[in-house]
Amino acid sequence: MAGWIQAQQLQGDALRQMQVLYGQHFPIEVRHYLAQWIESQPWDAIDLDNPQDRAQATQLLEGLVQELQKKAEHQVGEDGFLLKIKLGHYATQLQCSSPAGILVDAMSQKHLQINQTFEELRLVTQDTENELKKLQQTQEYFIIQYQESLRIQGEARWRHSVHPEGGSEERSMGSYRGGLGLEVFWLNQAGRGGPSRVGLLECEKLAEIIWQNRQQIRRAEHLCQQLPIPGPVEEMLAEVNATITDIISALVTSTFIIEKQPPQVLKTQTKFAATVRLLVGGKLNVHMNPPQVKATIISEQQAKSLLKNENTRNECSGEILNNCCVMEYHQATGTLSAHFRNMSLKRIKRADRRGAESVTEEKFTVLFESQFSVGSNELVFQVKTLSLPVVVIVHGSQDHNATATVLWDNAFAEPGRVPFAVPDKVLWPQLCEALNMKFKAEVQSNRGLTKENLVFLAQKLFNNSSSHLEDYSSLSVSWSQFNRENLPGWNYTFWQWFDGVMEVLKKHHKPHWNDGAILGFVNKQQAHDLLINKPDGTFLLRFSDSEIGGITIAWKFDSPERNLWNLKPFTTRDFSIRSLADRLGDLSYLIYVFPDRPKDEVFSKYYTPVLAKAVDGYVKPQIKQVVPEWLWPSFCLFPPSPDPASHPDPGPSFLPDPVLDQDGEFDLDETMDVARHVEELLRRPMDSLDSRLSPPAGLFTSARGSLS
Repeated sequence: MAGWIQAQQLQGDALRQMQVLYGQHFPIEVRHYLAQWIESQPWDAIDLDNPQDRAQATQLLEGLVQELQKKAEHQVGEDGFLLKIKLGHYATQLQCSSPAGILVDAMSQKHLQINQTFEELRLVTQDTENELKKLQQTQEYFIIQYQESLRIQGEARWRHSVHPEGGSEERSMGSYRGGLGLEVFWLNQAGRGGPSRVGLLECEKLAEIIWQNRQQIRRAEHLCQQLPIPGPVEEMLAEVNATITDIISALVTSTFIIEKQPPQVLKTQTKFAATVRLLVGGKLNVHMNPPQVKATIISEQQAKSLLKNENTRNECSGEILNNCCVMEYHQATGTLSAHFRNMSLKRIKRADRRGAESVTEEKFTVLFESQFSVGSNELVFQVKTLSLPVVVIVHGSQDHNATATVLWDNAFAEPGRVPFAVPDKVLWPQLCEALNMKFKAEVQSNRGLTKENLVFLAQKLFNNSSSHLEDYSSLSVSWSQFNRENLPGWNYTFWQWFDGVMEVLKKHHKPHWNDGAILGFVNKQQAHDLLINKPDGTFLLRFSDSEIGGITIAWKFDSPERNLWNLKPFTTRDFSIRSLADRLGDLSYLIYVFPDRPKDEVFSKYYTPVLAKAVDGYVKPQIKQVVPEWLWPSFCLFPPSPDPASHPDPGPSFLPDPVLDQDGEFDLDETMDVARHVEELLRRPMDSLDSRLSPPAGLFTSARGSLS
């Protein structure tokens, strides 16, 4: 913040020069209110011309927007009302300048161009319709005159009078041909690459225009049959008709889409759903004879053969129950779709595996196919579409590895690839972007992975101690490193650890992560360095290295033995018994959330309320977390405080050595035994207790952490 403080001292020309640097692209208010955050970021380390730095630049911009939104939310009172609106507007403005915002703007421009093309198509079609009506009127008039001439003047007089009309007819047909040819050109331009480039409304507009053109061609053919005229008219109409039929075919086949994809991790004997839709079905009146859609599961090799138009002899790689569905027309929305609500994969036939490939790396796809007619059976179409890659599992324990396969495929597959080819190696910045997107989607949080988080992950993956993110920007990550080989010194892969973090946050700690209460991505040594100079009672929450999906508490308290303590990691099972907030509330010697936020200020709103009254005459017991080693009188009499001098040293005997391991971690495996025994003692009158009810020898000394 020192730089901004110095800037505020500027005067005269220097002040005006500084003001020129700021404007709508970066308001000076943003620089002022986020001065400390802005000056702490590594802006100089980013090379704008280096594609590898784009991910880091995007993260910095997202971080800036998040900080600005937080600043706006904290503005209260009458004075802060206008500032809140202003800062919120700046956050939105900066967000639009992000790559996502630029992409949206580019899509808007593309959408505008498409709409302009459709307007031109509509005008050309209308002109063609007008020309066709004039042609029909001219022809009808010509026939009447022709019959009248036969009756009155005879054949010779008729030949002399009919030539000018015939020339008009040919000129009208020529005009029609020119207009229709221009229209077919525009239709080709609008439909090039398949209608997947445009939205539903555009597809419907295109279908309506194409079908109107086909009807115009049929009317022109009918006029030619009524009055054959020498010349290339019939050949021209046949050529235009073939072109328009090809366009209809391309439109129909490419707008048969999967609206709701089947799950990409598909478990056998488990119900799943999917929805397919024909975007132009309503406009082409396909619902008048609703078609049936069939779903089958095919292998990667069968998908390749299908796209090559090779005969697969209706082969499949498994059996799907309830795999046929009739398309339904929804009149209110004008949509034609088939809803598969109760499909189930009964069995799967796997291919021979290659090398170290596991069953969770084998990809399948669900093939949806149908046949229907358009225009009173004039045109018959056979349509097919493939789902996204699917990994089939038979047990829930395979879910994590299957999800890794899906993530790698979705993130790094190239457009137009051969099914389902993906690169074996990607650059670390590419993987960072994919992990950040997956993390925010799974945890459903706007708080993504920061630069420090990504450095931690890089250190973990590459077994490297460098704390500079740019040191990893040129490194490649292979699929084997990602989820086939265990991390050095551990019995799990990189993805398994990362997926465990996302799962525990998603199930139990989403609000705490969003509040910034969980630091998370730090190791034991980094936690020690962060806490060493903090007051006693300061703690942080980090993701465990030894336990997948585990969260451990590290806290500062000076003692003769050590000054940093680590509680054995809690897992999803522990948090299903008692929440993280309640566990922290139970431990009174934990006072400050790192760096200096009072614990109750952060977690009190998540504490479970205590029921003061009995229900149906019964008093409800409570489970409470305790750490036996921290129940000694010295801790009860002298709770930790920011100033260690405020209470006497409890002495070297306050912690019994046998209950601590070498890392200073407490074991909570025997918590329920202790809880049940204490609960039994509390229920009995004091005079009824005898020595037989005393706890077994060593029970409390062997339990490193417990619930009571």
